[in-house]
Amino acid sequence: MPEQKSAVLVPPRQRQSRPLTVASVPAGHVYVRHLAPLDGGGPRRLPDPVPAGGRPNGAAWWPPVMLDPTWLATADFDLLHLHFGFDACDPSTLEEVVEVLRRRGKPFVFTVHDLRNPHHEDRTLHDAQLDVLVPAADAVITLTRGAATEIARRWGVEATVVPHPHVVDLETSAALRRQRHDRDGAGPFRVGLHVKSLRAGMAPHRILPTLIETVANLDDAVLQVNGHRDVLERGGARFDDELHALLSEAAHRGLVDLRVHDYLSDADLWQYLASLDLAVLPYRFGTHSGWLEACRDVGTTVLAPTCGHFADQGPVLTYTHDEDHFDPASLRTAVLRAYEERPSWGASEAERRQQRHEVAAAHDAIYQDLVR
Repeated sequence: MPEQKSAVLVPPRQRQSRPLTVASVPAGHVYVRHLAPLDGGGPRRLPDPVPAGGRPNGAAWWPPVMLDPTWLATADFDLLHLHFGFDACDPSTLEEVVEVLRRRGKPFVFTVHDLRNPHHEDRTLHDAQLDVLVPAADAVITLTRGAATEIARRWGVEATVVPHPHVVDLETSAALRRQRHDRDGAGPFRVGLHVKSLRAGMAPHRILPTLIETVANLDDAVLQVNGHRDVLERGGARFDDELHALLSEAAHRGLVDLRVHDYLSDADLWQYLASLDLAVLPYRFGTHSGWLEACRDVGTTVLAPTCGHFADQGPVLTYTHDEDHFDPASLRTAVLRAYEERPSWGASEAERRQQRHEVAAAHDAIYQDLVR
């Protein structure tokens, strides 16, 4: 008779292992929060430590204390999972982070959100940071197959593809989609371009003339442009005179519904995105977009550039736009298609719930395998 496996003899209460403790960098970001199962289970994620001197500008996690080698040398956790926050880290500091983790026997997971940092005009620093982090990680995750292919080409590393979870909470997104359904067919076709605070990867100046002309030639259509005061008001810290002049003139001629404001609250941002029929992303470089996912959450069709891997995230319209080239005809064609076909390519609540379950399970499997 074969020997009975000892696991059968262990009472269930004793067989259960303690939840893993994950140091997520950061823990407070909405992406990281939505890696957890909807039922509240999964690993325990350490809260973001408060930086010395407090959190600048009310930031919930910046700068990330968890990337301080001194903190890593003594903190109690099972593995480190890096997402964002290493923008200002010298590559030598990241090498020290990796060395501390190796010395302590702590696995290192790295999710590659950005293969090109959307905030950096010059890619040199970010490339050097990735040259440290990607080869050193015990597991590499990314959000799209296109990004995984680029990672394999650049570093010979196989990345696990786990899609971006929802950004808008599921109850809110469901309510906004119901509102969209109730107003279906009422009001003009609304195209939205949000220049925010004009980070380096954006090029709204380049696409706006074509966008303004295209929408102006459509019956019952409106181009709404939103931007922050720091960019579009004189005296702002990032005031852009060229963009201000272009938009002011277009608004004066009734060609643009211009909205200038401070940062929107989450509730106001989701309401704004849900009010659009088409959201145009003005990026000339980048990799992935949480903004795109938020649009899909509330049922707004996205028009994304061909740079990066935005089009791999989900069903979107595309136009040709990258760091060196913009094709006005492709933008015009995509806007006309959105206007004529009114595609509905958002992600339903059921799809997002199933995806959330799969995303949480995928991360748990990676964590458990590494810790074992």
